[in-house]
Amino acid sequence: MQFSPNEDHNVSLSKFESMLKTNTVFFFDSLEFEDIIHYYLDTGKIGLAKKAIKIGLEQHPDALNLKLAKVELLVFENKLEIAEQLLDELFAIESSNEEIYIQKANIYSKKDEHYKAIDLLKMALTYTEDEADVFSLIGMEYLFVEDYQASKESFMKCLELDQQDYAALYNVIYCFEFLEDYDGAIEYLNIFLDSNPYSEVAWHQLGKQYYTKKMYQEALTAFDFAVIADDAFIGAYFEKGKVLEKMGRLNEAIENYEITLHLDDPTSFAYLRMGQCHEKLGNDILAVDFYYKTVHEDPLLDKGWTAITDFYYRKKDYQKALDYINKAIAIDDKNVMYWKRNAELNRKLHFYEEADIAYQRTVELGNYELSTWISWTDILVHLGEYETAAQTLYQAIEFYPEHAEIEYRLSGVHMLLMNTTKAEYYLKNALNIDAEYLHIVKEVFPSIFDKSSLKSIIQSFKKAPL
Repeated sequence: MQFSPNEDHNVSLSKFESMLKTNTVFFFDSLEFEDIIHYYLDTGKIGLAKKAIKIGLEQHPDALNLKLAKVELLVFENKLEIAEQLLDELFAIESSNEEIYIQKANIYSKKDEHYKAIDLLKMALTYTEDEADVFSLIGMEYLFVEDYQASKESFMKCLELDQQDYAALYNVIYCFEFLEDYDGAIEYLNIFLDSNPYSEVAWHQLGKQYYTKKMYQEALTAFDFAVIADDAFIGAYFEKGKVLEKMGRLNEAIENYEITLHLDDPTSFAYLRMGQCHEKLGNDILAVDFYYKTVHEDPLLDKGWTAITDFYYRKKDYQKALDYINKAIAIDDKNVMYWKRNAELNRKLHFYEEADIAYQRTVELGNYELSTWISWTDILVHLGEYETAAQTLYQAIEFYPEHAEIEYRLSGVHMLLMNTTKAEYYLKNALNIDAEYLHIVKEVFPSIFDKSSLKSIIQSFKKAPL
């Protein structure tokens, strides 16, 4: 629980901390100790929680709830065997205490024995006065075993008992989404809203479901109701802006993103969306300004750097685009998409050695797209690194076996290396896979495929009966 300045509990907390500072002894009843212990547990002050449990049990050695608080702390610290022993002792004293079952379930959960935990939580339901919390715990256990149907049903029961439990509502919708039952989610949310028409969270979630199904007008209406229910709901304004973008109402989208900036500290995502809207509207100066604000607000947001890089790329200002992607790499040199853009821009600017390094880094970071291998190989051929080009193509063929573009290039590279037999072998493979690619590869090796040894293979292939 949380203490606030207006609560009598705050007096107990101050008195307890004063006792620790002055090394004097004050008496507290067991309920006061419970409040103090749970406050420290909730705020992560584990050392103080331990002291409160120790002193509390010294003053109230038979207090069951203080012993349960000790169990909770032991479980938190993964001292599961000690916790189990203490729970067994408590069970012998009071077998109808729901907290004993809940803590036993918590131990099983920690051991990944989730079905045993569920069985114990179901037993706790027969004793507890707070069924909603127990149903929520059961729902979480089902989530751990990826039984989304059962989890959804448990969280629904939780909401039947406490319609203000928005964590349970989020979990219900999460289960619907994981099951890809968006229609079911929409139906459930509409029923929920019949009895909770001012639930901004439910309207917001309903709008997101409609957005997923590309039902943009319905989504817009749902987000409007979310804003009516709470005119400071930043998430609703942001989602509404995304819907308006999809509907082509870009100026209205910008207005909604602007509202989020006034309600709270500006976010890089809002700046990014505003920049993209202005770019679509042809407001290039404003677009760039918002892209600048995006990367300034969050230098680690890769979408911001790629947005400003791609903006200049589309304007064919490749040098400026390269400058920005290099700034991004200086911040995060393990971002594979930064390196791929760097390679492409260096290639556009005819900085082939820099492009070679960038493509190599792109592959090292795990980008194995066909276009990466092909572009890198073509750079190596341009640099006269024929042996390295061949080795690169051998790596590529492991990911894309029997792919014409790779086979043609292997033929061309081996011809440049004077390996005529291998050149002929790969040319035959390539022609059998896809003869249409031949004219494309001639652009990379303009003189190779006019050589007599390869030309005869091509002519024979063209004359061969289908």
